[in-house]
Amino acid sequence: MQRVLLVALGGALGSVLRYGAAVLAVRWFGPEFPWGTLVVNLVGSFLIGIVNEMAADALVLGPETRLFLATGVMGGLTTYSAFSYESARLMEAQAWTTAWIYVLVTTVACVALCLLGIAVARGLR
Repeated sequence: MQRVLLVALGGALGSVLRYGAAVLAVRWFGPEFPWGTLVVNLVGSFLIGIVNEMAADALVLGPETRLFLATGVMGGLTTYSAFSYESARLMEAQAWTTAWIYVLVTTVACVALCLLGIAVARGLR
């Protein structure tokens, strides 16, 4: 139960950070481009690399801290960070074909399914 609470608290924090980034991005740059999403995806991808490296290989962070930060905060901030980390690990393992299939299928399929969801929702209205 403690692990679930760590993920929940971290997820709440990450979600609030994402919201704050979106609000600030619109205020600073305007609504024409999704700067907030881009920023949290970039920052989240960078931070999940640091957190997982310090937890897995350097053993600087314990498993609970990793769970709170990587799964909770980064998961609430952006799920793109997990995707980036998994892709990078496949590439580090020299599993290039698998890595690029994962990157391409995830990117294309997620955008396509989002478009399909929009179309379904519009059809239901």
